[in-house]
Amino acid sequence: MYPVYRVVGRPASRQTQRVRALAAYRPLFSVPGATRWVVGASVGRLATAMFGISTVVMVATRHDSYGLAGAVSAVGLLVLAVLAPVIGALLDRRGQRVVALPLVAFSTLMLAMMVVCSLLDAPVWTLFVFYALSSGIPSLGTMSRARWSEAYRGDEGRLHVAMSFEQVLDELSFVVAPVLAVVMSTLILPEAGLVVAGVGYLVGTLVFCSARSSEPPVVPHADRPRGVALSRPGLLPVALVMTLTGVIFGSNEVVTVAVADAAGNKGFSSVILGLFALGSAVSGLVFGLRTFRSGITTRLVIGVALMFLLELPVLLATDLRVLAAVMAVAGIATAPTLITSIGLAQRLVPTAMLNEGMTVVLTGLIIGISAGSAVGGAAVERLGAHAAYLVPVVAGLGALVIALVSWRTLRRADAQRPISGSLVRG
Repeated sequence: MYPVYRVVGRPASRQTQRVRALAAYRPLFSVPGATRWVVGASVGRLATAMFGISTVVMVATRHDSYGLAGAVSAVGLLVLAVLAPVIGALLDRRGQRVVALPLVAFSTLMLAMMVVCSLLDAPVWTLFVFYALSSGIPSLGTMSRARWSEAYRGDEGRLHVAMSFEQVLDELSFVVAPVLAVVMSTLILPEAGLVVAGVGYLVGTLVFCSARSSEPPVVPHADRPRGVALSRPGLLPVALVMTLTGVIFGSNEVVTVAVADAAGNKGFSSVILGLFALGSAVSGLVFGLRTFRSGITTRLVIGVALMFLLELPVLLATDLRVLAAVMAVAGIATAPTLITSIGLAQRLVPTAMLNEGMTVVLTGLIIGISAGSAVGGAAVERLGAHAAYLVPVVAGLGALVIALVSWRTLRRADAQRPISGSLVRG
């Protein structure tokens, strides 16, 4: 690369170089309809990021039990995990607008019923039932990525930038969501965070679906490959890695709230979780501007290894301020690992299975978050708040083992991938 110079001939400052580098993301918005669908997806994904922690804070406040709070959150995520591949397949076969609008309408109604049950102190089982019924929703992040894949088909460089941009938006939502959820639920009403999340997801989906011209076309039935996405070679190991990555996220969320509560400052948990997501967002932004010589499977192993190693210090961080700094550093490995995992999933499936393939991998993440929430809540009550950080550390080690064991299988599957699925190259 040639150096960048100012008009007077002196080398440009690092700040100037960063600004010019970030300009690589600007062409994304020249895609027809991109601004509208990005805004809608951003509002919706912020709301989605609020669901889990809003539910945990609401139930823990009303019933004084983190175990129960984690269990309610876990049931909702488990239902979503079961339904997500089905919803992803429907999106491929029927179209985004046709599938998403009825689902979000039903979900909003069920979420409203859950809030009413909490306000009226209804039996605990009602929270499980209505939260489960509200959880069958389409992923706006997956649908947005599918639109970028259609817009940049054949342009792998631009698509890498777009996918990195999507992950940055995901991570930024997790910077804002914990703060907004905790503030709403602790300063206004325990149910306030969930109300805002429900309304936000409804509005975001409506705005997203209003960008009709950018919706990917439905592949005719006769042209669709047989079978399901999960049967495609290599996709299962990626989903398993993402499952254990989800355990890290879900347990970190519950355990961090409990640790801050035990220290007498529950509200600070939003700062800690926000910094974790901020570290991930910054790394994702930089990652999207990089080009790589290493293969995508190698980058997956490196990302998972860093995720495990950077999570380890939480076991020693007993002060909340130190914990916040450690979590901010730990988040650095998150976005690159997720970007690489989703990119690899896209490469392993044909175009007609794009939503389903990405959903399978993200379903692994959801299952992990669900399990992490439940196991993290149980660990808090049995081991103590801070000792429960063993859960995400062990999950990180498990993810690394799977990535290492599957490395050759993934390389072989990537080399033999379907041409129509070759959408992302780091």
